[in-house]
Amino acid sequence: MQSFFNSRRRFLASLVLTGSLSAASPGYAQQQLPVTVADEVVVTATRFVDKYVDTPVNVTVITAEDIKNSTAKTLPDLLSEQAGITVQDFFGNNAATTTVDMRGFGVTGGQNTLILLDGRRLGDIDLSGVQWSAIPFAAIERIEIVRGSGAVLYGDGASAGVINIITRSPVAGGRTATLSGRAGSYDTFEGQFNANLVGARAGVNFTASNFDSRGYRDNNRNRQSNALADFRWLTDSGEISIKASNDNQGIRLPGARMVQPSAGINLLETNRRGAATPLDYAQRKGDQVLLDWRQRVPFGEFILGAGYRDKQQTAYFDFGGFPDYRVTDLNVWSFTPRLRIAQPVFGKDNTLVVGYDQYRWDYRLRKSISTVAIAQPINSISATQDTRAFYAHNTTRLTEKATVVAGWRSEGFKINANDVYDPTAPGGAFGSGAPTASQSTSVYAYELGMRYQAAPSLALVGKFGRSYRFANVDETYETTPAFTAQFQLLRPQINQSTELGIEMKDKRGNLRATVFNINVTDEVHLDAFSAGIGNTNLPPSRRRGLELDGRWKAHETLIVGAAYTYMDARFREGTLPGGGGFGAFFSNVVIAGKHVPLVPQHKASVTASWAFAARTRLNVAATYVASQFMDNDEANTLGVTIPAYTVVDLKLAHEQGPWRLSAGVNNLFNRKYFNYAVRSNQVAAADRYNAYPLPEINGAVTLEYAFK
Repeated sequence: MQSFFNSRRRFLASLVLTGSLSAASPGYAQQQLPVTVADEVVVTATRFVDKYVDTPVNVTVITAEDIKNSTAKTLPDLLSEQAGITVQDFFGNNAATTTVDMRGFGVTGGQNTLILLDGRRLGDIDLSGVQWSAIPFAAIERIEIVRGSGAVLYGDGASAGVINIITRSPVAGGRTATLSGRAGSYDTFEGQFNANLVGARAGVNFTASNFDSRGYRDNNRNRQSNALADFRWLTDSGEISIKASNDNQGIRLPGARMVQPSAGINLLETNRRGAATPLDYAQRKGDQVLLDWRQRVPFGEFILGAGYRDKQQTAYFDFGGFPDYRVTDLNVWSFTPRLRIAQPVFGKDNTLVVGYDQYRWDYRLRKSISTVAIAQPINSISATQDTRAFYAHNTTRLTEKATVVAGWRSEGFKINANDVYDPTAPGGAFGSGAPTASQSTSVYAYELGMRYQAAPSLALVGKFGRSYRFANVDETYETTPAFTAQFQLLRPQINQSTELGIEMKDKRGNLRATVFNINVTDEVHLDAFSAGIGNTNLPPSRRRGLELDGRWKAHETLIVGAAYTYMDARFREGTLPGGGGFGAFFSNVVIAGKHVPLVPQHKASVTASWAFAARTRLNVAATYVASQFMDNDEANTLGVTIPAYTVVDLKLAHEQGPWRLSAGVNNLFNRKYFNYAVRSNQVAAADRYNAYPLPEINGAVTLEYAFK
């Protein structure tokens, strides 16, 4: 159904197509940068805590210390420094409505990169996106980025890989507490508190944060509060973990800046920080409870996992005098037991992981014209989605140098959707209701990989596999060419991937180079800009590229990191449908050989951390992103692209006893840039597009006190 994000895309379409809102409107000195860690404990690659030194997984681990010393203000900022990852940010205000894209899926990157929190999905069956700001930095133990695999273990949406955000365990810490406050540009204020208590058998870790910022743009105030708690009980042969969290956000929505040279309009130049939608806003709150019971058994380990999460959203869009108010409720239940059997097979070290995943989503949406009229909604849309999967993932060490991984997953998918339309409701005279619809299907994923340790400091890695993604409910509830509501059910998207890599590591640093290819068929695509197109399976496409990343200890006091990505994302064949045959929209266009929008061909980042004094460190990050075609420009014919940009960030930090003071400057050279824009689909405005400008130079000061 049409969640906040889907509504935003449709609102972008209304601006682009009609132009109705145009120009008138401590160990501190030993800190290391995020690196690939070959002998680190990695959970994501097997869904069990393990040291998988010799398996064919492309993993980057970002530790809590890395986060502490990074120049990044948000999780997407941090992730964007990594190879193979780009972001699309609408406002630059605490990662609100930010999408993280791995390996070049463009506007659907958020649905093809699986984001996990402690192994549980954060993405939902709507398009509201991951609430990145609901996870304070103070609560994070580490982040594991697994590229090119994860579909066997995690299923739907792991087309490009998995990012698992792992929160702090009270068992790993002592009795500590940390209080921090940050003040910055645009009237930004943030406070975070973290406390850890642990005894012989039990422990608790608690994090709370509060954020308030006026934002770079007009009508873009963002207020966010979060609380997370982790309770652990240790048993003689395992542990029981209960995690609970709550988050609340209220944000004003400024809309886009229109550019149309033929009409002499360029709001990026004349009113960059203005608001096209001064009345629009969204509110969101959620709760989550997770249970994990870990038990060691004679032949391995067993985990019984269960979870519940709810989310409530309200949003108002004025639409130039045609208001749209909606209330959305979502409930998610999960049941995820799994077993690891670590026993030799034919004399070879072998580990088998088998498991079962069951998720159920209950979705309800009410649409009206105001907060008062919502008592009698125009449309009351409800949907349930169930997925059930069995999987097996096996790792065999054939020799001291060679390790093989093989896995299989089978998943069933079922969705039932209903739309109740009330023509007597306020504003409902010209609406419609969609007929009840349901879909039931099943898919599978597999993975086969090998790692060969050619020398102590040199390893070769190769793997191939199959992954998939289901269309979510927001991508299903659309309109026909006659503008009547309809549930449009699609085939699952299928991805075939191949990857080859080489890893080198010695005492001074490491380097990894990876080439990959992903062939995509039946790609799920929501076209919110062409009347009557809606939800569709795209023609075949391909993502292929090169990723380089590494770290070098240039001196005892200086560590340098770098990452480079070359990405070629193209449609292999086919035609994209036009807009309903009314003459105002472009007709069908051949897209064979065209670039996928919102995918830059080149991206590079360099980070440096210099401890020029015993307790003082300077951190620098520079990121370059090449030009990219705009959303809705699959034909690559607009003649204008999102310009390339380079952003440099600095942070200086000093520690004195329990105190830590840091000062940061982001976008040091005051670049006026943006990384999301959408073109018009209207022939009469063929040169029109909307862009979302991001903040110019800005800074912040953070003061932190650690209680011992």
